[in-house]
Amino acid sequence: MPIKPILVIGGAGYIGSHMVQALRKANLTPIVLDNLSTGHEESVFDTKLIRGDMADTALLNQLFAKYEFSAVMHFASFIQVGESVKDPAKYYMNNVVGTLNLLNAMVRWKVNKFIFSSTAAVYGEVRYTPIDENHPLAPINPYGHSKRMVEQMLEDYSRAYGLQYAILRYFNAAGADPSGMLSEQHEPETHLIPLVLQAAQDPQKTITVFGRDYKTIDGTCVRDYIHVSDLCRAHLLALQALRQGMQSCTYNLGTGQGYSVQQVIDTACEVTKRPIKVVEGERRPGDPAILIADARSAMQELSWRPEYPELQKIMEHAWNAISSTELSS
Repeated sequence: MPIKPILVIGGAGYIGSHMVQALRKANLTPIVLDNLSTGHEESVFDTKLIRGDMADTALLNQLFAKYEFSAVMHFASFIQVGESVKDPAKYYMNNVVGTLNLLNAMVRWKVNKFIFSSTAAVYGEVRYTPIDENHPLAPINPYGHSKRMVEQMLEDYSRAYGLQYAILRYFNAAGADPSGMLSEQHEPETHLIPLVLQAAQDPQKTITVFGRDYKTIDGTCVRDYIHVSDLCRAHLLALQALRQGMQSCTYNLGTGQGYSVQQVIDTACEVTKRPIKVVEGERRPGDPAILIADARSAMQELSWRPEYPELQKIMEHAWNAISSTELSS
């Protein structure tokens, strides 16, 4: 018997579109729901795309009735920390209320497999590193709060309604599909690697280093960068595990190794063979010196291993995707 389709909320966005292609390569059938506020229609190629919002109860009822989904994957959160501080209502309405509406539709239509895209922001101020799943949860901005609220909802819905979930807490998602078909496209762009590559692409652009006095290898902040393709494989493995009877679970997703801001810039120069203009800035409030994942639980329990843990390879794939887009435009 063929497996019923999987609803991918936010499947036209950066990680969601990579997930759609990973599902198709695994001979699964994704159906995308995306309001295209930040996603890109062309990123889903010929996958079925419904333009709409998870806050639309009538639309969700139509979709769940028509497609009889086997599972739901959720990538439709707003993710900018600074914006969440300035406009928390936007984040609570979409990330929390919208997701609540989606969960209620799942309960109504008896769909009980849910994969949630969460974040290391739920941990808040770093008490120790590498960070494991037992690290205290104390988010310090509305974005982190909104993600943690959804995690709490999932815990409650699991107990009350039998919902089976996998919460996947990302560290720094980066890179692009190795084939160059997809790239990272945010507007505005806030992620370091694409910003550095944009500075390599355009001599008029600069990259700002926010502080060089941290207790790290070169004084700049250190982060754990995980290839988007490795993220998607973890999602597939989590879905497979839930289908095989594994209990609801929560995992960090990272490589367990960190790279400094300066190392990112140096690697970008090596990969692109172009100079990058750097501007020195002050430390940003709330920026920890080191943020690295302890992802051993996912590795042990899902048999997951990052295929592209090296910054060089992550950078190469991201640059190839940007270059392909530049040539085709």
